[in-house]
Amino acid sequence: MDSSSRYLLKSFRKYYRANTLPMPDRFTRREFGFMMFDRNFMIRHLSFSNQQELQKYMATQAPRHSYYSTAYYRKPDAPTMEEKEWMGAELIFDLDADHLEGAENMSFEDMLAQIKKEMIGLVDSFLFGDMGFTEKDVSIVFSGGRGYHAHVKLPDVLEFGSPERREIVDYITSRGLNIDWVFPMEHVATGSARVNGRTIPNVKHFRGIPPADSGGWKLRMRNGLKEVVNDICDMDVPDIKRTYPATKGNKSLEKIQADLRMSRDLIFENNRMVTLKHNTQELLIKIMQEDMAVRLSGEVDEPVTADVKRLIRLPGSIHGKSGLMVMPLTRDELTDFDPMVQAIPDTFKTDTVKINMKRDYRLKMNGEQFNLSGVVEVPEYVAIFLLGKNLAEYGDGTKEKDPFF
Repeated sequence: MDSSSRYLLKSFRKYYRANTLPMPDRFTRREFGFMMFDRNFMIRHLSFSNQQELQKYMATQAPRHSYYSTAYYRKPDAPTMEEKEWMGAELIFDLDADHLEGAENMSFEDMLAQIKKEMIGLVDSFLFGDMGFTEKDVSIVFSGGRGYHAHVKLPDVLEFGSPERREIVDYITSRGLNIDWVFPMEHVATGSARVNGRTIPNVKHFRGIPPADSGGWKLRMRNGLKEVVNDICDMDVPDIKRTYPATKGNKSLEKIQADLRMSRDLIFENNRMVTLKHNTQELLIKIMQEDMAVRLSGEVDEPVTADVKRLIRLPGSIHGKSGLMVMPLTRDELTDFDPMVQAIPDTFKTDTVKINMKRDYRLKMNGEQFNLSGVVEVPEYVAIFLLGKNLAEYGDGTKEKDPFF
């Protein structure tokens, strides 16, 4: 173990000796797993009969990463999954900033801000909205790293298998959404005509629009269609093409724009596109299917949500790559939550530490901006963050001054 890892181990042990972790509900039915500083494999199939046992383990072993099962077992410490006897599992949603478009060009703080917005959208629009869960049914947790978890513990969902959980993923991500179900083709007779002595009915075909009292995806798509219609009516044609890639190559966009301007309010009053020309309707449907459905979807890590035997970060523990706490949050707390301030353990705020930067790095923590280069002395929480991410090494690089050797 190098000096950086030794220093992190010492700091984590200090934290676990000074802080009592909150216990997961029904914790005696949970499996626990840990990654250590001196081993590259996970120690798992552990269980604890009381809080004191877990606290003693954390204080003596000081794991780098700490996990517990989202599943409940009759025998959580059994050595094989079959022997554990699965009893049910929480429904888990895991959002991590590594999936964000352009994440490689974002600062760590910017990634955290963006992924928080996505978690708020998932919770408000889908979990509390479409699915009707309440705040007592859903636990929100900052992962200590780059994302958030939402745990649904409602008894009705605990016995869901992987297929049912994948259906929930499909719903949230709009996978398989039938555009003809959202905007059904309707027909209205507009009179008749005589052709070669025969009476031929005139029928106008048009798309319906979900009414304002709809729910779920129908209401979401109705509101999305309003946004699209207003944008097409109000934007310049080049901006429309940039905003909605589905319009590229359409040579009638200016005519469609004029058509929509005449009917933008009427179609939503009547919930019908009957006043629009056929090509206007079809372009709107194309935009909704190719552009808007994806934008209105929630982000979900499918393997995590579908997994009924998942290990997930233990609340109150320290994330080994950031030194930040894994923190439970209420929905109200999530709104203004700043992990780079609020998830810093008080235990790491008392000392300063000398580190040697491996490259120049800019970082904002605890409200202070750090522009770091070479050998610097920084607050302990900054040192732990940088050492955990392998952006620095402990000390000034002079081995004989390293107190751990």
